[in-house]
Amino acid sequence: MPEETAKAALETAPVATIATLGQHEGRSVILRGWLYNLRESGKLLFPIFRDGTGTVQGVAHVKSVPPEVFEALKGLTQESSVIVTGKVRADQRAPGGFELDVQDLQVIQRVPESDPFPITLKEHGVDFLQERRHLWIRTPRQSAILRIRAEIMRAAAEYFDINGFIRTDPPVLTPAACEGTSTLFPVDYFGDPAYLTQSGQLYAEATALALGKVYSFGPTFRAEKSKTRRHLTEFWMVEPEVAFMDLDGLMDLAENYISYIVHSVLKNRAAELATIGRDLSRLDPIAPPFPRLRYDQAVEMLNEAHKKGELEQPFHYGNDFGSPDETWLSSQFDRPVMVHRYPADVKAFYMEPDPADPRYALCVDVLAPEGYGEVIGGSQRVSSLELLTQRIEQHHLPKEAFEWYIDLRRYGSVPHAGFGMGIERVVAWVCNLDHVRETIPFPRTLNRMYP
Repeated sequence: MPEETAKAALETAPVATIATLGQHEGRSVILRGWLYNLRESGKLLFPIFRDGTGTVQGVAHVKSVPPEVFEALKGLTQESSVIVTGKVRADQRAPGGFELDVQDLQVIQRVPESDPFPITLKEHGVDFLQERRHLWIRTPRQSAILRIRAEIMRAAAEYFDINGFIRTDPPVLTPAACEGTSTLFPVDYFGDPAYLTQSGQLYAEATALALGKVYSFGPTFRAEKSKTRRHLTEFWMVEPEVAFMDLDGLMDLAENYISYIVHSVLKNRAAELATIGRDLSRLDPIAPPFPRLRYDQAVEMLNEAHKKGELEQPFHYGNDFGSPDETWLSSQFDRPVMVHRYPADVKAFYMEPDPADPRYALCVDVLAPEGYGEVIGGSQRVSSLELLTQRIEQHHLPKEAFEWYIDLRRYGSVPHAGFGMGIERVVAWVCNLDHVRETIPFPRTLNRMYP
């Protein structure tokens, strides 16, 4: 092929992404991205490129590309931005099944050696990486986690969308709290007190009584001064609410919902799960039915574990479960376990008491396996006007701020139920992460609000 004809062929090559290289086997394509790493072996160069959809290794021999292309490639530094043209070649040894025989290269911006990309392939401490979170997310593992997060969020909305739920958007600024104001961020709302929301639940209840089946999906905030690996001060919650639903129906919904999300990730993000080294055998069993334990049964299991030396402290009946308790309980099963009917005294004011024994609330926590603890918390809601009013007074909540919420029981009250699922905790479990701070692009924790 004459040189001019070959050059013209390269210029008309289609633009592709690394994720779609399999559609172009044997043909030349144009990739736009960055250099992740570069190895040299004699007259061969092995650049690894990334483009946001994945990584691919390129191959360039000194005699297979023009001299200026070989020299430009040889002089590339980590995270230099490039437009590379190459022929897609199948290679079973390659991580994605394909390699790229480099044919041409355009350098958009070369990172200088005097100011190199700070996150190299060596090990870095967590504080160093968190301080450079805006750059850390470019690395293959962190990028894979964020793509899995996106799939979880997509599937989380899709399940409700295809099952007749209407998405509704509650306010982020609220005049009162779902569960008291001690764990909320106060703001000055034109001279009046307001708070950043800790849940969209109360507003979802209102829209459920208008639309039947609804869900909200958005950021929420908790001001509790927790330093555990499971807590963020800003996180994302998806919250369905359904009119005429009881606790049993809610537990059915929760197990079907979680199973749908996990299998969507298995189907659509297998490459990312491989990148982070996730053991898929731990996710494959996630399917209904999930084991269901009453609070009393769970307490018996915890105290038996203490007697055997598996837990340091005995569990005191009547308390809510702490992280060690949830971790131990969830580690006993190969799929999420549902703990239901907690003592009403340790639960929120809006939870319906069990008519068979009002000492217990019709509520449920879904604990993820492998020790990840609570990913869903929900309940059947109080439907009685008198009881809700009494509960608000007992919890010393400002009744005037809840008048609109009380109205829901004045005008056509019905049994209804809902739950909240924290996206970041699901991501941590599905990705098998040690700390929730890797589950969100820019985590907000007790001691970090930068970058």
